[in-house]
Amino acid sequence: MTGAADTPIPAWVDGVLTPVGKLAVHRRGLRHKAVSVFVIRGAEVLIQRRAAGKYHTPGLWANSCCTHPHWAEDPAACALRRLREELGITGLSPAFAGQVEYRAEVGGGMVEHELVDIFTAPAPPGLAVTPDPAEVAGIRWIDRYMLAAECTRHPERFTPWLRIYMAGHADRILGP
Repeated sequence: MTGAADTPIPAWVDGVLTPVGKLAVHRRGLRHKAVSVFVIRGAEVLIQRRAAGKYHTPGLWANSCCTHPHWAEDPAACALRRLREELGITGLSPAFAGQVEYRAEVGGGMVEHELVDIFTAPAPPGLAVTPDPAEVAGIRWIDRYMLAAECTRHPERFTPWLRIYMAGHADRILGP
């Protein structure tokens, strides 16, 4: 699996950025760095359904891809890496769209407390998407307004972070 639970990620421990195992970060609810990417094609955004084997929020719909950077990894390089690893997507140019900080329970006693660098990546027609089945159970292109409406009507189908992005940051991330 490309997103191993013991991989050290940048987290704040007693106010100091420190490499901590990913699973430990979520069990302790430590504030940590993250990257989220939204692949956009016209009025549509690519979302993914998380694989059943994910250690938290399996089977829920999320943005195009999201991850934690490796220690000292540049966020833009991390966005490109995870587009390739999770979705088999190459050749896009993600643009930084700002930061979002949130804290959310993700089940199993785990907490995501993330400082997220958000990236958007315009997709050409016919973009090849070949998801890694260990990471992604399915993909779907959806109109951004339909996505926001579905997150509101059926929040149980979506990851906490996607619901947060849609409720409070959709215009900044996906445009008006």
